[in-house]
Amino acid sequence: MENSMAQSFFRDIKSRELHGFRVKKRPYIADERLEPSQLGAVAVEHNGETSPPMALSFCKSNKNTHILAVTDESGYISVYNTRLNFPSSSTYQQNTEKSRILEWVAHDNAIFDICWIKEDTNILTASGDQSIKVWDAQEKKCVGALMGHTGSVKAICSHPTNQDILVSGSRDGSFALWDLRCSKNSSHRLCISSIATVHEAHVSPHGRRLRCRKAASMSITSVLYLRDEVSISTAGAVDSVLKFWDTRNLKRPVTQSCPSPDTSTEKERRLHGISSLSQDLNGVFISASCMDSRIYLYNVLQLEKGPVKTFSGCRIDSFFVKSSISPDASHMLSGSSDGNAYIWQVNKPQVDPVLLKSHDGEVTAVDWCPSEMGKVATSSDDFTVRFWNVQGTCYSNSRSPSSIRRRVMALPSMERKKLFTDKDVTRLKSTTQICPQDAALHIHSPEPTIACEISTPESQRSRYSSNFAVKENLDKTPETASRSPSSVLNPPSSLKRRTIRDYFLVT
Repeated sequence: MENSMAQSFFRDIKSRELHGFRVKKRPYIADERLEPSQLGAVAVEHNGETSPPMALSFCKSNKNTHILAVTDESGYISVYNTRLNFPSSSTYQQNTEKSRILEWVAHDNAIFDICWIKEDTNILTASGDQSIKVWDAQEKKCVGALMGHTGSVKAICSHPTNQDILVSGSRDGSFALWDLRCSKNSSHRLCISSIATVHEAHVSPHGRRLRCRKAASMSITSVLYLRDEVSISTAGAVDSVLKFWDTRNLKRPVTQSCPSPDTSTEKERRLHGISSLSQDLNGVFISASCMDSRIYLYNVLQLEKGPVKTFSGCRIDSFFVKSSISPDASHMLSGSSDGNAYIWQVNKPQVDPVLLKSHDGEVTAVDWCPSEMGKVATSSDDFTVRFWNVQGTCYSNSRSPSSIRRRVMALPSMERKKLFTDKDVTRLKSTTQICPQDAALHIHSPEPTIACEISTPESQRSRYSSNFAVKENLDKTPETASRSPSSVLNPPSSLKRRTIRDYFLVT
């Protein structure tokens, strides 16, 4: 009886090692039946005057993902309900009146980027007036102004888990870190200063010689806060190089990567700037829209290899044309200067993309709905924003590229033998056995029950701290001593964890 139970247990462990856990896979758009259909379109206008849209973003929380925020060149924020029925007989203006939930003037200049934070209660806006503002979305009230850039703010991105922290990129050539809880000027409570700034992050080798082109060559066009919570990716208008930074040490980038097409020389590759960056929900892939009319896909753990996929077919003639990878990393969506939007299958980049046709001007900002599979939004210089359903008639059962799950590996033979022979209850610790949530795996056998504990890095740190009586004051900076929010970016060495920095040599 004992022998049969042991064999059954090890057969199960072996199956897990070879095939991983059987988890519910998130369905993604079917490869063969990608049939786009337009759900509706709204006109971007205010008091009868049209304005070209600049940026758009769906809400992030599941209950609000049908809500879309749009910014434009006139400095307005407009919020739309995309779940409404838009009759084909209705005009764009009628659709606007019907679906627009909120509208207000946020800046006196164009708004280049927008971001929902804090369960969609607040909105961040980046503007040509050199400021970033924090808005209470319900009250349409400014609750914070981030000042410090000396050029138009082109891009913003919030921290993946602590949304009081964000990064911004500007035309002045710098990117800055901000903490919404820090205000150095008590007389102006709404004004917030940056907690760290890196100047000339992307500088042209000829920038100092060509003074008239210096501003253009220095511009930061896109920033991303990576899922490891301490790394940042930046891109600029000067070249096609992606740089990666550790927020705990911003003196120099950790590593960098760029496309390496066989048909181009190194000099030619570096002349094309990047208009936008995006990452999938798991943070495995980063896409970069390049001014050579290609979109490059990078694996964050294989950056030294350059792009793992390349998508072509669209036309990127301006830095307003953006692209976005789908949350499950199965498809790539991009605007284009030819008036169409393009969708590629990530696993089949060589296959002709699906075209979303109906815009009458350059298609600029695009976005995927986080939870309504197959819903996308596109904006254009024709002063409209359009909603599409590209999911087709069914879903594919195959896995998307980023659906890889962490799995518990089979124990070494000696530990397996020890597991069934030791009389004492033993706690097995492994730095490679990590589960998304705190959990305990209980194994039933004729011997006393043995619990194999699998825990998150946070719980491991708590356990080790209690065992060794680590005290806070052993490794404190002035910031951590005062429990300042800025200490999030400078944790004690005992709390530092593996990040993207650990996978690359410092160059």
